[in-house]
Amino acid sequence: MEFPFDINHLFSERVTVLDQNLAAGRKSVGRPDLQAQITTVIDELGRASAKAQQLTAPITSASKLQSNRHQLYLLKDGERNGGRGVIVGFLKVGYKKLFLLDQRGAHIEAEPLCVLDFYIADNLQRHGYGLELFDFMLQHKHLEPVLMAYDRPSPKFLSFLSKHYCLTESVPQVNNFVVFDGFFLNRSGSPPSPLTDQGMYGFFGTVEKGSPKKARRRDQTLLTNGERSGTSRAEGSALAICSPPLSPSVGILPVLPLPQRGILPQQGPPTSRPPATCPWGQQGPEPPVPSHRQLQGKTHQFS
Repeated sequence: MEFPFDINHLFSERVTVLDQNLAAGRKSVGRPDLQAQITTVIDELGRASAKAQQLTAPITSASKLQSNRHQLYLLKDGERNGGRGVIVGFLKVGYKKLFLLDQRGAHIEAEPLCVLDFYIADNLQRHGYGLELFDFMLQHKHLEPVLMAYDRPSPKFLSFLSKHYCLTESVPQVNNFVVFDGFFLNRSGSPPSPLTDQGMYGFFGTVEKGSPKKARRRDQTLLTNGERSGTSRAEGSALAICSPPLSPSVGILPVLPLPQRGILPQQGPPTSRPPATCPWGQQGPEPPVPSHRQLQGKTHQFS
């Protein structure tokens, strides 16, 4: 998408991350002319995306971005338009509190990162730009696509997720969001994966629900004649089992320490999520991307 001003002067990096400040680096701060150009770019992209999805109104605009805690990843091609650059497309993401249904139909409250809008210019599609932009976002967020939710994805976007990330089996929902089977592997009571970018929240509630402190209190509870008891004999061991006194006629076997009996609960982090059935990078050869279109490690994100 071409604009009457110099895109390379406005966005110095290939991928620029915009938030509610609408600042593309420090040079645009306090510059009404540059802020107006950024607003024009976002609004034009939002209208083009709405038209491509046959929506009655745009869901992406500069004003909406300023009023929400969303992030917009904007991709340019600086060599087109006589060296002035063009905007290839954008990807908008943000956290949403959702009420979802898992595979068993149970209601789950979650606050995942959601894909809210995704658009690549019509004349630049099928050139690998969409994959480049989506991969950039995943690396920037340190996230896996199966752990995200997708707001009203188009059939073309669902085909994109199936082809590049093996996301094929979705779980039916009553809202407009789509989630896939692997989303529900992090159930309540297990801490979130380090790649979830969820802050102090797990995917299905706060971490306190399954805190180690509560687990220790449960482990230190004694079971005596079918009743719970919190006597001090449980201190110093993760599990203690009491039984009624044995009669003298009953032989007494030597008691092995708990670790040797193999009943000591495992310590350390929980087991990690099993690998996906179709790992990334095994979908077959993709069209080569020239070296000048590789992801860059730096983005403009100013607060």
